[in-house]
Amino acid sequence: MKILTQEEIDGHTNATIRGATEGALLSAAVAIPGSLLLNRRWASYRALPLPLKVMGTVMVIAPCISIQGERRGLEFDRAHWTGAGKMELDREAAVEEARWEALTMKEKIGDWATRHQYSIILGSWVLSVAVAGTIISRDRHQTLPQKIVQVRMWAQGLTIGVLIGAGILTHNQRQAALQRRPVDHSWQALLVEQAREKEEQTKAHLNAPTASYPL
Repeated sequence: MKILTQEEIDGHTNATIRGATEGALLSAAVAIPGSLLLNRRWASYRALPLPLKVMGTVMVIAPCISIQGERRGLEFDRAHWTGAGKMELDREAAVEEARWEALTMKEKIGDWATRHQYSIILGSWVLSVAVAGTIISRDRHQTLPQKIVQVRMWAQGLTIGVLIGAGILTHNQRQAALQRRPVDHSWQALLVEQAREKEEQTKAHLNAPTASYPL
C-alpha cells in the first residue's frame, strides 16, 4: 500500500477544487442566463416565486460542481499511478479499447446507453418537462397550478416510458454479458507486472556504478 505524501494530498485537493470551480463556472454560465431568458420570455416561469427559481438554478449547478470536482480528482490519481498498478491500468484500458472497436454500431449505442442510463433518464425528464411546459403554457383556459400539474403528469409518463426502456436494455445487456463473461485474470497480470518491476529494479541496482574509495 502506497503512503501518500503531503504534496500528493495537496495536489489532489487542488485538482478537486479546480474541477469544482470549473463545474460551477460552466454550469452557472448556462443556468443563470437560461433562467433570465425564461423569465423574460415565458410568463408562467415569470410568475413562479423567486425561491423556486433559485432552487432550479441550484439544482443545475450543484451536481456539476460535484461531478467535475470528482473527475479532476480521478484524473489526478490516474496521472500519478506508478509501477505495476499503472501497467495494469494501461493493459485494462487497451483491452477495453479493443473491445469497443470490435462492437458494431448498434452494440456501441446499446453499450453507451447502458453506461449512461441515469444521465439519459434525467435528461429525458428535463426534456419532457421543457416540451410539455412549452405546449401546455399556450393553453389560456388553465390556471398556473393546473398547468404545473399537467406538466408534471406528462413528465412522469414520459419518464416511466424511458425507465421501462432502460430496464429492458439493461436486462438484455446483462444477459449478453453473462453469455460471454470472461474469467478475471487481472490479479495474475498484476502479479506478473509486480515481478517484472521488481526484476527491473534489481537489475538497475546491480548495474548501478559503485563508488570507489582510495586506500
